[in-house]
Amino acid sequence: MKFFIDTANLEQIREAAGFGILDGVTTNPSLMAKEGIIEQSTRIKEICAITPTPVSAEVLATDTEPMIEEGIKLSGLAPNVVVKIPMTINGLLATKVLSGRGIKVNVTLIFSAVQALLAAKAGAAYVSPFVGRLDDTGVNGLQVVEEILTIMDNYDFETEVIVASVRHTQHVAGAAIIGADICTIPFAVIKQLSGHPLTDKGLAAFLADHAKIAAH
Repeated sequence: MKFFIDTANLEQIREAAGFGILDGVTTNPSLMAKEGIIEQSTRIKEICAITPTPVSAEVLATDTEPMIEEGIKLSGLAPNVVVKIPMTINGLLATKVLSGRGIKVNVTLIFSAVQALLAAKAGAAYVSPFVGRLDDTGVNGLQVVEEILTIMDNYDFETEVIVASVRHTQHVAGAAIIGADICTIPFAVIKQLSGHPLTDKGLAAFLADHAKIAAH
């Protein structure tokens, strides 16, 4: 499973890239706003300068033609930019046009298997089901992801499934267990992945034993 980081923070991206596990970056208007960014083009270029991996940049338009125009501009910022389009009828139309031009599209705000199927048929390179937000409504988000994966496998779609809206390490583990292609993870959760209380306890014991021997 590929690990993407879900952020617009340059330091977080640099640090995650330094771990040697980073396969891509996803951003959105909310993450940009968190960094105080209004015009995202410069930040997207800065991110792409850090990593050659896929970088998802989201359009702000909601009508089809403006989405297409904005998507073309975003894709021109760097070769590794993936245009993020919301799951709407207008979004599907824009996805069809952009993918037809050879521009990779990540259809976001997916909350059902049928939405993912429509996006794949429109030519999406990626679909992003939001597991955390589904869990918030009482729906098992990872179960929806599993349904999407089954559909993609049934019909040999090349569309990759990005597990998004990740809240904790169990979302990451669950995504890997069911065979998701990608998990896009907040930096705080990435840092939690390598930790475990028993690891800390075991390391402390090793160091204590070594200190005893060294003292003699």
